[in-house]
Amino acid sequence: MLRPIAAALLFAAIPAAPIAAHHGWGWATDEEFELTGTVKQVRHGNPHGTMVLATRSGDWTVEIGQPWRNAQAGLTRELLRPGRTLLVHGHRSANKSQRLLKAERIVIAGKSYNLYPDRPS
Repeated sequence: MLRPIAAALLFAAIPAAPIAAHHGWGWATDEEFELTGTVKQVRHGNPHGTMVLATRSGDWTVEIGQPWRNAQAGLTRELLRPGRTLLVHGHRSANKSQRLLKAERIVIAGKSYNLYPDRPS
């Protein structure tokens, strides 16, 4: 009786591991990174939104906050629309071959929108 229960618990935990591994900050460097560019496309939603930013060095994928975090920071869909030029402060992927950045703060037209006010940026 214990073996089927133990097996069920083991298999129930396995799919969660890769999903949980993606979230958080483990994949990003500790050093601060800045990127300026023009928004090409945006996807709002969970577990977090993303946008593609056209920069001098090519297109970058930027992880933005979950819908509630964006709203808390004051970031609206209008502010994050394609064609908008902005500055992103955050942390880039530890894999330097990836053009991937996790945003902590976004500056639009001189106004700062802090997605993670509890983190220094």
